[in-house]
Amino acid sequence: MVQSKSEFDVWDWLLFGAMLAVSAGIGIFYACIGGRQKTTAEFLMGGRSLQLVPVAISILVSFMSAILILGTPAEMYTQGTQYFMYMFGIILAIILASQLFVPLLYPLQLTSSFEYLELRFKSKAAKLTGTTMMILQQVIYMGVASYAPSTALEAVTGFPTWATIITVGVVSTFYTFLGGMKAVVWTDVFQAVIMIAGLLAIVIQGTISVGGIEKVWSINDEWKRIEFFDFDPDPTTRHSFWSLLIGGMVGWTATYGVNQASVQRYCALGSLTKAKTAVMLNILGVALLMCVTCVAGIVVFAYYVEQGCDPYTNKDVSNSNQIIPYFVMETLGYPGIPGLFVACLFSGALSTMSSCLNALSAVTWKDILEPFLGKKTETQKTWITRILVALYGGAGIGMAFMAMNLGGTVLQASLSFTGAASGPLLGIFALGAFFPWANWIGAVVGSVFGLVLPFWISIGAYSVVGTPNSLPFPTENCSSSANVTAATNQTATDTAAAIEGLDVLYTISYLWYPSIGAATVVIVGLIVSVFTGLTPKEEVDSRYLIPLFDRIFCCLPGSCRQCLRCHIEYEDPDDIKAENDVEFTVDADQPVIVPIKSEKYRENMYSKNPIGGISYRSFRGSENWQDNPAFAESEAPPSYNDVEGTAVQMAKTEL
Repeated sequence: MVQSKSEFDVWDWLLFGAMLAVSAGIGIFYACIGGRQKTTAEFLMGGRSLQLVPVAISILVSFMSAILILGTPAEMYTQGTQYFMYMFGIILAIILASQLFVPLLYPLQLTSSFEYLELRFKSKAAKLTGTTMMILQQVIYMGVASYAPSTALEAVTGFPTWATIITVGVVSTFYTFLGGMKAVVWTDVFQAVIMIAGLLAIVIQGTISVGGIEKVWSINDEWKRIEFFDFDPDPTTRHSFWSLLIGGMVGWTATYGVNQASVQRYCALGSLTKAKTAVMLNILGVALLMCVTCVAGIVVFAYYVEQGCDPYTNKDVSNSNQIIPYFVMETLGYPGIPGLFVACLFSGALSTMSSCLNALSAVTWKDILEPFLGKKTETQKTWITRILVALYGGAGIGMAFMAMNLGGTVLQASLSFTGAASGPLLGIFALGAFFPWANWIGAVVGSVFGLVLPFWISIGAYSVVGTPNSLPFPTENCSSSANVTAATNQTATDTAAAIEGLDVLYTISYLWYPSIGAATVVIVGLIVSVFTGLTPKEEVDSRYLIPLFDRIFCCLPGSCRQCLRCHIEYEDPDDIKAENDVEFTVDADQPVIVPIKSEKYRENMYSKNPIGGISYRSFRGSENWQDNPAFAESEAPPSYNDVEGTAVQMAKTEL
């Protein structure tokens, strides 16, 4: 029997509060055990010793936010099942990311993904271009991800928008500040369970209310909702097979392959195999979440067909994103269930917010502050990264309140910027990894154009009246259905005829924006590189390039693949990682030997004139270790105090 509820009861508040308490408790737990987040390596990267499955889940829920929980069912409800094909675009993106970008970035043992750009282009400007775009994108996205679910909750549950924004911001900042990467990963795991539980509750109860999944399917089929394969090649078609598959693939390749939150997680694992597996496991997670959210949309539609009235048509809700919360409060009025759903929404928002905070603190420290503050002690460095988390947490909350107060075009512009930025970020990495001739000037100029063009198109799209939804909605039992139904079924003939000239560009589907951005970066970047002087391919270390044809067309004869890759010889990614992890000898009276390509060399620049690929620096006794730039001012080499005999074997990360 359907039970309706208009407000939270004690059980709802208890369940919701328990979710917040457990999330905060995980942060306190990791602040008090193990390494206790005393070093930047521990705080930002979990000591590079995280476990495979938790990292895979963390990568998944970092990008599957509350916007997914509300938006995907709403899309299925209003537009039909075509959107389901988007899942296959994401799956293709996961495969490409794991086979192309993970083997490129993992062996370099980076903290910030944009360190790669400096290594590849030998330019801080290239690195800072990517870093700047990422910081702006993530701060705006934090605000949108916090604000979007708050409006839906307030409309149907009475939970205040300001309370949602502050709760999400404070709780996520709290546990990220205390527990660092480990706390973020394990809260993501906990929150993933809550998200799945909340979504399953909607699907199960809705299916029971309608009378079974077969009836759900037949109702949607009768109402023309079932369509998967629209092969229309027109790029202005909002959703087609091609835009969902190819456009989705390009956008999500950027997310899984080069996005800082993803790179930071898979680089925190113990081996390349684990890193690739963690990304590939997201296929299962994406399939589960997309199937559940898509089914939720058609289940809720079938339910309201049975009721004879669409709540959006009847003005019970003000936008389609409020339909799922409205359904929960109308049909899931059992003790604790509305609280579970709100916890589900908050879990999506918290996981996204904490991942953004962790990623922002990492890139800001590594790419901007470390060159100036690198001589601080590890304790001081760690506190700086913690302060960055707090500052960005405040910025995210502030951005959410800006979105709440400004609304309209400003909020649309913010959403457009976050969507438009993923393309050029992928483009600048692709330019460096696939084209050894590209130089840093091309990378910077191409990135600017690659950001401006899709952003301009997306903003212009709001000035063009889109095609109205022609799908019917149930209205026979609604209080005021006649005029709304007529408006809903209006055809787009007159609107389409009115769009001409430059306005046609603004009608391009939003799913193509990342592809446009990435392609613009590559094309403009190569043209600018030609006019400013191509980089000789011999000057680019092959470890910073992706052997595309070896990875994608591995079945071709070796001679063909060698020709296709312009006779460049590539190192095996496992060999690169092995070189970085090599152990070396420390002796009080002998030089220190450190791999020239190691992370410690990049951080401290042991020698400006390396010999044979190895950097040498003599200590000449414990009394003058302070003169060696390999160590911070207050950190004596452990070998001087701990050596028993003439030498000791030490791992790179211990030096």
